[in-house]
Amino acid sequence: MKVAIVHDWLVVSGGAEKVLKNIIECFPNADLFSIVDFLEDRECVMGKSVNTSFIQRMPFARRGYRAYLPLMPIAIEQVDMSGYDLVISSSHAVAKGVLTGPNQVHVSYIHSPIRYAWDLQHQYLRESHLDSGIRSAMARVLLHYIRGWDSRSANGVDYLVANSQFIARRIRKVYQREATVIYPPVDLANMVVSTQKDDFYVTASRMVPYKRIDVIVQAFSQTPERRLVVIGDGPEMKRIKSGAGENVTILGHQPFEVLVDHLQRARAFVFAAEEDFGISVVEAQACGTPVIAFGRGGALESVVGLPLERPTGVFFGEQTPESLLEAINRFESNAALFDPRQCRRNAERFSSENFKAALTNFIDARFPYACVEQFLPYPVREPLPAKERHFADVAS
Repeated sequence: MKVAIVHDWLVVSGGAEKVLKNIIECFPNADLFSIVDFLEDRECVMGKSVNTSFIQRMPFARRGYRAYLPLMPIAIEQVDMSGYDLVISSSHAVAKGVLTGPNQVHVSYIHSPIRYAWDLQHQYLRESHLDSGIRSAMARVLLHYIRGWDSRSANGVDYLVANSQFIARRIRKVYQREATVIYPPVDLANMVVSTQKDDFYVTASRMVPYKRIDVIVQAFSQTPERRLVVIGDGPEMKRIKSGAGENVTILGHQPFEVLVDHLQRARAFVFAAEEDFGISVVEAQACGTPVIAFGRGGALESVVGLPLERPTGVFFGEQTPESLLEAINRFESNAALFDPRQCRRNAERFSSENFKAALTNFIDARFPYACVEQFLPYPVREPLPAKERHFADVAS
């Protein structure tokens, strides 16, 4: 049996690339495909060579690959999958659009339907300053075309897997398809619980508009008695720095070891995005650190919020400094209820081992078992019942 793994694009190593690494570990002999590959850190592809599309050779593709979005549906359809028995796509944009035949099985792990083409279109246009004018009209026409292609390409996937219940609901709304939930993996082995906390809060993220780092920085700048450390870089860096108070330290991009050290020592991790899942939220809990998170999206599935028993975090209702500050006050008033060891236990639900077992069991149940067995890097498990378990948390 031949296996292909298809990823959208390989430019920076983020949450989707951590998932990709674990998929490769499940199928180490698989061939790897991507629209473009400009990764410098090769850990997430396990040193594999990557088969790329014609966009790889287009002018300015390294820095401007997103400008080629109109060509990406065509590019992914030109990737030849005809020699493979099993195709696994890791998709938040176009990877699921590879063409497969009736004798092939295509399983797509959906990080999200294309966010900026569906329910987040208007937010994307505002943040990109495309509210009006000829460029706005052109962008809206393009996104209309992308929506149509995205919806049609979902029909070519045999089995859809979502990274959270939140994304499973989005899939049902935009594709009219059911999806099984397998939560993404978190590398717990390199994260140790710390019960000793310093007097600062931390947030870590790529600085792009929807992450709402600006809201976090504004909130802490209004309360100079609290310290905030910001880890991450991105196009919003200059704007966020300009609005930061003296009590806000912006470190920029840092090595993984520095991130873990701050997650271990912080009073709490602050998270203001409406994220599909949010691996950083689980990483903070794995270090024994509670979370103060915006109460929408995947964080609702990974954080046990007040007033539930054995809480691991606090939610706030609006992406505003005022709502966040109210949640911080609530957190500080109930600080004795948060146990670092309980945060760690909650995070262990999302281990890499659970992800790999769930994914391979899912594929075992939907593919001739003898064909998959040779690729399993650990002992054979009982396959799941063949009947789909829609909206079941397989990882648990």
